[in-house]
This record gives sequence, C-alpha cells and structure tokens, in this order.
Amino acid sequence: MKKKLPLIIINLLFVIIFISHTAEFFDFEFIHRLEAFSYDMRLNLTMPGTQDDRIVIIDIDEKSLAEFGRWPWSRDKIALMLDHLFDYYGAAVVGFDVVFAERDESSGLQVLERLAKTDLKSDGMFQEVLPGLRKHLDYNELFAQKLKSRNVVLGYYFSNDSDRTAGQLPPPVFTKKTLKAGNTEFLKTTGYGANLPELQANALSGGHFNPYVDPDGVTRRIPILQEHRGAYYEALSVAVVRNLLGSPPLIAGVPEGVGSGGEKYNKLEELRFADLKIPVDEKVCAFIPYRGKQGSFKYLSAGDVLQKRIDKKQLEGAIVLIGTSAAGLMDLRATPVAPVYPGVEIHANMIAGILDQNIKYQPAYVLAMEILMLLTAGLLLSFLLPFLTPLKATLLCLGLLMLAAGVNVSAWYADMVLPLASSALMIPLLFAVNMTYGFFTETRIKHRITGLFGQYIPKELVEEMSRNPENFASSLEGENREMTVLFSDVRNFTTISEGLPAKELTKLMNEYMTPMTYVIQKHRGTIDKYIGDAIMAFWGAPLPDEAHARNAILAALDMQETLNSLRPQFIERGWPEVRIGVGINSGVMHVGDMGSEFRRAYTVLGDAVNLGSRLEGITKEYGVGIIVGERTRNAVSDVLFRELDRVQVKGKDLPVAIYEPIGLDADISPAVRDELSRFNEALSLYRTMSWDEAERLLLELQKTFPDKYLYNLYLDRIRYFRSEPPEAGWDGVFKFTTK
Repeated sequence: MKKKLPLIIINLLFVIIFISHTAEFFDFEFIHRLEAFSYDMRLNLTMPGTQDDRIVIIDIDEKSLAEFGRWPWSRDKIALMLDHLFDYYGAAVVGFDVVFAERDESSGLQVLERLAKTDLKSDGMFQEVLPGLRKHLDYNELFAQKLKSRNVVLGYYFSNDSDRTAGQLPPPVFTKKTLKAGNTEFLKTTGYGANLPELQANALSGGHFNPYVDPDGVTRRIPILQEHRGAYYEALSVAVVRNLLGSPPLIAGVPEGVGSGGEKYNKLEELRFADLKIPVDEKVCAFIPYRGKQGSFKYLSAGDVLQKRIDKKQLEGAIVLIGTSAAGLMDLRATPVAPVYPGVEIHANMIAGILDQNIKYQPAYVLAMEILMLLTAGLLLSFLLPFLTPLKATLLCLGLLMLAAGVNVSAWYADMVLPLASSALMIPLLFAVNMTYGFFTETRIKHRITGLFGQYIPKELVEEMSRNPENFASSLEGENREMTVLFSDVRNFTTISEGLPAKELTKLMNEYMTPMTYVIQKHRGTIDKYIGDAIMAFWGAPLPDEAHARNAILAALDMQETLNSLRPQFIERGWPEVRIGVGINSGVMHVGDMGSEFRRAYTVLGDAVNLGSRLEGITKEYGVGIIVGERTRNAVSDVLFRELDRVQVKGKDLPVAIYEPIGLDADISPAVRDELSRFNEALSLYRTMSWDEAERLLLELQKTFPDKYLYNLYLDRIRYFRSEPPEAGWDGVFKFTTK
C-alpha cells in the first residue's frame, strides 16, 4: 500500500480537478466542447427523421423572389397571403418569422399626400378622389386590418448590440411583480426590433424568434422567456401554440424549497399552459427537439400560396410559419443536425416538441448527480487501479464507461439530458495515468533487456522483446532451436593490418564494421560477437524468426553490395581494397546466456555453428563471396543458387552440398540463368567423370567469364584426375584437410 500511495494521491488530484470543473470552481473549455459534441451525437442518432404534417412552412424562397420581386414585398401582397391562408386554405394559426419594423411606402400614397398639400391643393376633383385612393393605397393599414380578428402571431427580435429600439413590443407575459423567480438568471436584452405599432396592436399576439447560440456557434436551445427592462417576453413557438389552443395563461413552474447552502430555492424550472409543460434550464432556455435534417416539415412556396397553386388539403387546419430559406435573406443557422439550417424550421421543431411533449430537460439536481457519479467512479478507480493488472484495469474502466454510457442513454430516452463528457474523460485519464505509472515502475526489467541485447540486435527487436518478455525468457536460460548462423571475415587481413598504422587500421575497421552491423540488424539478425576482423551473427533468437535462413542470405548479399559501394571510398582514403567471405549454415543450435561469473554472452553453440564457420573459411577456395549450407539452401524458395560442390570439411564425417546465393529469383537476368544452367551441366558431367564433355563446357564458360575463378578450379581438378583418377566408388565429394 505504501508503494502505491503516490499513485493514489495523483489519482485523487485528478478526481478533484474534474469535480471542481463540474462545480464551476474553474472552467475547462475543451470539456464543454466535448459535452456539446456528445449531445449532438446523441441527438443525431435518436432523431425520428420523419415529417410532421401538422406544421407547414410558407417559404419566401428563391422561386418566390424571382416571381414577385426582391424582399421586402409590399404589404398588400402579405395581406393577400393572409386572406388566402385563412379564407381559402383554412389555416389554424399563422406565425411570422419576419418582422415589419418599417412603414411600406411602395404604393405611392406618400407622393399623393404631398401633392394634395402642395401642387394639387386647389384641385377639387383630386381632393375628392384622394380619400378613396387612400383606402386602397395605405398598405400598412390594409395589412393591419387583415391581422385583426385573425389567429396571427407576429415575430420580433431582441438585441444586445445597442439600446436601439424599433417598433412596438407586444404585452409581456410576465412582469417582475407577476413572476416570482428570484434565483433565476434570465437572458437580458437592451434593444429590440419589433413591428409597427398599428400592426402589433391588431395582431393577436407576438413572440421573439431569438435563438440561444452556444459558444461554438451552434443553436441547440431557444430562450423560452427573455427579459427586457423588467418584463418577460415569450418565444414565437410558445406564442403560436398558445394561440392555437385559445391563448390559455402561461404559468411559471417555480418549486419552493431550500438549497444545499441554506438559501431559498425558487428557480424557474418549467412553464405550463393548458395541459402542456415546457422544461427550461438555468437560463430559461429549452432544448430544441430536432426531428431530422432540413425538410422535416412541409415547405410550400410563398409564390404558390399567393397564386393559389396549392391543394387546400395541405394547409387546412395547419400551423403555418412564414419564413425564408433564401440564402440572401440571412435567416440560416448552424445546428447540431446541419451546418446551414433555416431559422424558421427551428421554430417549427420547437412547436412540434411542445405539442408532443418530448422536449429534453436538464433539471438543477443533474449537477449533484454528476458530482456524485464523478466522486464514486473516481474513488473506486483511485484505490483499485494501482493494484490491478493491465487486463483487469482495462475491464474495470471499460465496465464503468459502459455503465456511464448506459445510464446516460437511458436518461436520454426518458427525455433527461445527463452530462457525459467529464466521466468519459476522467475514466480513461485515470486509466492512462495508472498504466503510465506502471510502465515507469516496471522499466527495470526492460532496461536489463536493453542492456543485454541493445548492442547485438536491432532496437526495434529490443522494443518488441520489452513488450513481451515472456516470449524469450526461456532462451536466456538456454534452449535448442532451428536457427541460422553467419560468419564473415576480411580476406588477407594480416596483410592489411601490416600495411597500415594502428590509428588508420582502427578507422578502417570502424568504417567497415558499422555498415556491416547495420545491414545485419536491418535484416533482423543478432550480432553474436566481433572476433578481430570477423563478425558472427545469428537469426532465430532471441525472438523466433520463421524466415531466419532467408533473412541471413539477404543480409549476406546486402553486405557484399554495401562493401562494393564502400570500396571506392576506402581506396580514395589510401586504404587497401577490402573483400570479405561469408559462410552461412542452418540447423539445430543451442542458444542462451552463457559464460562464467566474470563474463557472460548471449551466444549459440553446436555442430551447425561450427559448419557455418568452416563454410566461411572455404569461400576463398572457390573464389566466391558467400557460401551457404544445404539446409539453408533448402529452407529458401525465392532465391536462386549456384551449386558449388559436395564437400567434407575438416572435422566432419558426412559430406554436404554447398551453394552460392546469386540473388532473388525474380531479379535474375536470362543471361545469368543460362550461365548457371551450363555450369550445372558441367558439374553433372564432372561427377560422372565425363572429363572431356565437362572440360569443353568449362572452357566455354571460362572464355566467356574469365574472371570467374570457379571455372579454373574445376579445370585444374579435371587435369589432376586425368593423371590421378579417383578411387573406385568416387561420389564427387571433395575432402578438405584444413580449416
């Protein structure tokens, strides 16, 4: 417990930070953004996606503007639209998502009135006709009369940009005296843009169409009530539904009680009228119950209404909202369901939600629920995670996350919005902290691994071993494995060392050993040791390698190619030409951490290892750079080989076939393939003691490839065997008497 105490304290500090954020002692903006994202995700996944035919949007769209001219239209057209909606189509209620704040002078009546007072003041006939003209040309009065006694709700907006006011507000639904909600924090406004007094006076009521825009610019809520100079005004959607139901009084749901600090609790939690409730949050806003993408309500063109081109059934008894989706009229909003969304459809969603009673709510006690959940989960994880294995810790954290998500989803389907972001962040964070702490406290084993193997094998393999130490623990103790070993040696090193000063020799060996080691490690090889100018490496340990033979051959080919590229640089620096021989063999070897109490090494032992060393020693006998044993050759299928001989090396009783790897089969040219085919034929003739035919082929190859020592070697053998024939039963095996 004492060893885990620092980790427990760190865990508790993170829990305190998250609870402090939830309790609003300080604020993390990214958590709020994550909360908004989680809300949007839940909303989009659970929207019904169906169309509500009860509400119809009369759209001042591009088509209407093209037919009747740019907005604003003259009020006589709006008056005519009202006549059609109520008298011809039988609409139940009409709400305007536009404001009529300025007088309409488009009829020319103002000009006639000025003429009547000036140039035509004495014209009796004009003065006699003017009153009749005024009745038809005063579009504002005409529109006002069409509003009278009709179920029409005019829209207006509040502003905090300045104290400027325009038009006349409708009567407020509450005043300071009639609304007892002392602890409620209303959204307050300083200015407004409302309708002309005569229009508002004749309309049944009015409602504001302000959205509540979150800090990320997205509209998720609508202020159901807004405060202006001590009075409270309802939203357009609320006013429309109230007028639809006969204008029942709006009742404030303010529970009375005592808060946790002993203060009197009287915050507004809901608004009621008729048998409907609208739950509100701490700012008296309500969540918008979006039904789906744009088009969740029927759109009809305003031009088609004016021309009576619409079937009556589509509007009969409908709730009608008049607004616009035209981009130029600037009534488009960013919402959780679409980045560009008509503002009028936001109000349509709110109206549908009020009628269906499916508005999400977030009561005040949600704060206490979130703190309790964070405290419970935080304490549980703080005291359990330090003592659990990674698997159990993962299962515990996943279980808590699933529990939190399950509770959240269940509450969502019950129309309650529970916070999710803090829990979704805290649980993985505590898991990460504990896993990181465990990583640093358990690195001693990995440091031992790195110390033992870091100089011998690629760092990528060291990291792989560190992640899974149990996979190679047995090889430290010693075991037998099928592996491949490689020996390389510098040709004529004694001569080279005698011809260079000690410092230059050291530089040369460093310049040679470094790229050779890199090549071996690049092909997943383990450096066993450096023996003077020689390198010993192996494949298949400490990590298993199914392609150990192939990787060793590719490393040897790469070593020769790398040395070829280094040779001109060496000569330029005054160093002698460096050539190497490489021997490779595969077989069962004993591998492990071996040595004495004074010095130990991770190495390989066995007959297969010894044969690999012998093969390196005879490369110079055949004039080739690489020789591989028979088991290595048989383990690789995509490399082309030249069979060199069948030999019996010193210290071995059984002969083995030896091969020279030429390269990857896919890269070999037809000319090289032809050369190998001709040599294989010559080798077969040689083993059957058909000296003349074998000699003829070898002479042809020698003429074509005069630099190939191998062909001279076999020509010399043939000349020898002609004078000293092999003993009876000779099988073509050549016996070496030296190492």
